[in-house]
Amino acid sequence: MRVLVVDDDAVFRQELGDLLEADGHEVTVAPSVPKALEELERRDVDVVFTDLKMPRHSGLELLKEVRARWPQTLVVMITGFATVETAVDAMKAGAFDYVRKPFQLVQVQKVLELAREQLDFRTPTGRRADVERLLRDWAGRPDLSVLVLSSKAPAPQPRLTHLDPNYENPSEIAGAIREFAQGHPRAAVLLEEVDRCFAHHRRTDILSILESMTEAMRGHGPLVVSYDPARLSATDARALTAIVASSETRETLEAIANPLRRAILQRALQGAISFSEAMHAAGLDDSPKLAFHLRRLVDGGLLTHDGQEYRITARGKEATRTVFEMDASLPSRSDANAALPLAGPG
Repeated sequence: MRVLVVDDDAVFRQELGDLLEADGHEVTVAPSVPKALEELERRDVDVVFTDLKMPRHSGLELLKEVRARWPQTLVVMITGFATVETAVDAMKAGAFDYVRKPFQLVQVQKVLELAREQLDFRTPTGRRADVERLLRDWAGRPDLSVLVLSSKAPAPQPRLTHLDPNYENPSEIAGAIREFAQGHPRAAVLLEEVDRCFAHHRRTDILSILESMTEAMRGHGPLVVSYDPARLSATDARALTAIVASSETRETLEAIANPLRRAILQRALQGAISFSEAMHAAGLDDSPKLAFHLRRLVDGGLLTHDGQEYRITARGKEATRTVFEMDASLPSRSDANAALPLAGPG
């Protein structure tokens, strides 16, 4: 994995960096938040390990910047002097996890293993047939007007409009989607090969424009984008999926993306569970950390808590049932937003 270690302690920074490199990871180190931001602007990073307490700029400040500018990068807090409550507050602010000094390599390896599972979960795969089946589903809905933006014309069907998009001008594409949505109360839009936009513009600009497309379709119908995974990095694919997803879907995906929370939900499918049973299911020995994950599941509507036991909700059951179908990438409903990767030749 691509890891950035941020700590003002040069000895600790180098020791952790050396350990991670010896474990097979691609490691960059930075002595401060400003230097860390420079590194993040230069290269893609999967996981940032940052000290919570540093002079001038804290790890919490770095977390805020990463969440705003690189939302698919996971941040792990390193705390030696701060209380556990402060570390949990960091997780509430969006940190993936925390580790406490002094720690052993096995603890860091466990965190990175969980991070890899979460990143893999948020990287979809799929097939060209997904797009074709989706268009057939849309064609069967007489209330739906369909816009397809693609360099290749789709098979003619009623209520379908085709436009050949200018990938060098994504703002023009967004304008076409906005105009189509305004002219059709019920609309569905398919934007093919969105990875071609990334080839001409900065990723942050493209993601911002995609967010405006999603907003333009709100209340009208689904927006589905397809891309070639061979031409788009895993980091960009994850960001694309998160941007396009509807707010409800995004909240559910965020809740179940964490492998510890998925383990808890899978155990809860068997029946009501206690706090200690949830701890065993998640493989944790840290009560504050487990309490944080359980609260996320309760707040997300996936578990209920009656004071003694946790029970899975209907929404939690649906999320758990579909978790193993994520690789298919096709939305479970034809009115849901999605980002679909296309299969290569053969």
